[in-house]
Amino acid sequence: MPRTKVEFPVLLNGQSSPVVEFQLNGKSVCAQGDLHTTLLDFLRAEGLTGAKEGCAEGECGACAVVMVRQSGAGSAYCPINSCLMLLPMAAGQEIYSVEALAQQGELAAVQHAMVEHGGSQCGYCTPGFVMSLFAEHYRPGRTGPCDPHATAGNLCRCTGYRPIRDAALSLGPAPQDAFTQRLSRPAPALAGFSYRAHDAVFQRPTTLDECLSLLAQPQSDARLVAGGTDLAVESNLRGRRFKNLISVEALSELRVFRESERAVELGAALTLSEIESHWTEAPAFFREWLALFASPLIRNRATLGGNLATASPIGDAAPLLLALDAQVTIAGAAGQRTVPLASFFHGYRKTALAAGELLVSILLPKPLPQNVRFFKAAKRRMDDISTIAAGFAVNLGASGRIEHARVAYGGVAPVPMRAVEAEESLQGRSWDETTIRRAQAILERSLKPISDHRGSAAYRLALAQSLLEKFWWEQREEAVA
Repeated sequence: MPRTKVEFPVLLNGQSSPVVEFQLNGKSVCAQGDLHTTLLDFLRAEGLTGAKEGCAEGECGACAVVMVRQSGAGSAYCPINSCLMLLPMAAGQEIYSVEALAQQGELAAVQHAMVEHGGSQCGYCTPGFVMSLFAEHYRPGRTGPCDPHATAGNLCRCTGYRPIRDAALSLGPAPQDAFTQRLSRPAPALAGFSYRAHDAVFQRPTTLDECLSLLAQPQSDARLVAGGTDLAVESNLRGRRFKNLISVEALSELRVFRESERAVELGAALTLSEIESHWTEAPAFFREWLALFASPLIRNRATLGGNLATASPIGDAAPLLLALDAQVTIAGAAGQRTVPLASFFHGYRKTALAAGELLVSILLPKPLPQNVRFFKAAKRRMDDISTIAAGFAVNLGASGRIEHARVAYGGVAPVPMRAVEAEESLQGRSWDETTIRRAQAILERSLKPISDHRGSAAYRLALAQSLLEKFWWEQREEAVA
């Protein structure tokens, strides 16, 4: 039976590279492989077997390596999951694996600390912990001991976390060595890149116009990708194969951070950790919300735009952003348009994005609401998928009556949603228990969650009601204090 002919859009500069070239452990390497080969696969095939595959979905951190990322005028070591980086995504990057740390037979300080404090038993997870701690040890501007939370994306099945924590706390200033000297120089700038492997193609444009042109090609069937923390899981665990991937990582138009009197604009291709570093004066609720996003390893690759565009009903971004009346900027061949986030989700995994369009940025209108909270109910507080998430925002007038209210949820419908009827019941009323009970009754009538392995419909409904009450109690206590 003859193979179906596959049509691809025009490649960048009319040609594709036969290899993926990047810096690995201080040396330039040229790699070849299937489009869905991961960086972890390549490392192990090259004999660099310190990084392990434990879960293939970014949960365990056994595959951790570090990537050099821009930090001010210099750079920083950024730990990532190598199991979630498809090989073409590594093009032009600078990456270090655990094999690079020991020099002339002498263990690096981080490795020595793990040995001295008994931080390893079977050793399977140890290289991943070492790489996360290495990045923390050399973190620019760090004072005091290393933060054990830097290893929040690494799981250990046998050693226990106390000795690993002790190892982290024992580490003082980083030595003045070659790794420290490297941080005084900028990180590599990503250039345009095309790579064809068999009947699939990966393309990384450098301008928005170029990206839109690629998306507009007939029969392109293109899938946009940024950090790959969702797409690579589809590839690794579900065997999904993509004929045409277009990376938005090098699009400067999608990597803006702007704060004005009218709004905060967050580029759709900024990673979650980059947003945290850019918005140094973000309110406490926003910083707390970011910390609940997966793990540091995931936040170093996952983007806010990607979290919204996947349109998962249990994504962590939507409930809080809905409570903030966020808007999204969308670009297409006809130009740019701005859409309220409340109108962005059209159905399960469906959005307002038309064919050939992509998210450019997320806008948070100012002034931000007075009282805002995000709650996430999951089996564990950190690094877990939510059973239900909620974002609440309330402004109170001088009389104590509610002048503005937003109640948003994830995990109670096929899409993230605002509970508009409950919001309207709060408007103009006193911020008291009677008002909360009325809103809870409306939620009981209007929300129709489903049952699944994370929780029953009744459990989700009870959580939706109790989280609203929790928000009220916490705001009441803060007002009294």
